[in-house]
Amino acid sequence: MIVTGGSRGIGAATVLRAVRAGYRVAFSYASDEAAAARMVADAEEAGGQAIAVRGDMGTEEGVLALFAASDEAFGPPDVLVNNAGITGRIVRVADMTFDEVRRLMDVNVTGVLIASREAIRRMSTAMGGEGGSIIHLSSRASLLGGGGEWAHYGASKGAIDTLTIGLAREVGGEGIRVNAIRPGLIDTEIHARAGAPDRLERLRSGVPLGRAGTAAEVAEAVIWLASDAASYVSGSFIDVSGGR
Repeated sequence: MIVTGGSRGIGAATVLRAVRAGYRVAFSYASDEAAAARMVADAEEAGGQAIAVRGDMGTEEGVLALFAASDEAFGPPDVLVNNAGITGRIVRVADMTFDEVRRLMDVNVTGVLIASREAIRRMSTAMGGEGGSIIHLSSRASLLGGGGEWAHYGASKGAIDTLTIGLAREVGGEGIRVNAIRPGLIDTEIHARAGAPDRLERLRSGVPLGRAGTAAEVAEAVIWLASDAASYVSGSFIDVSGGR
């Protein structure tokens, strides 16, 4: 399994759950070498194998480095989890800068397309592969819009939803399933990184289940979509959002 952005949050929970399920995992990280090393150690402690690859998933160079390292360590992937993503700061559209929008789209959309391309080249039965599964981490923001906070982020995840449907139809005949998970309000550091450490508490009342979700709960959905239990599931979405 390849996981983009696997050193923290949902990505880290996915790596740990995957090694417990028997996957060997190659994951990328942007800059926090200590967090990546801890993740590798946690995977080994859980009885699995994981390698960390430093790379910017908003660039082709970074994506190619991740796949090359995975190829060398484990061979062609069976599963790609496109998890790496950024929200940018909490900002209204009227106050956005060109550079922050471009950076967000590079990571959240362009990088996902390039990683998917590389996975297809290795998985497609039409290209000598054995099939596989691609799982995108979208967001409930793709449907809620993110207005007043993260409209640019919501727009990027709307693109991922469209890609999920289009790609599932494009490569389904080549043995590749493509699905997406749309997390809702999840308790990770992403809120504090965006400058709103109180965001979970502020929005919790709008969640029918009355609480934020955990990264581990999202990871369970990832592993199910990757498994044979989901063998007839493609072009689909799982909302892990507590009803929000």
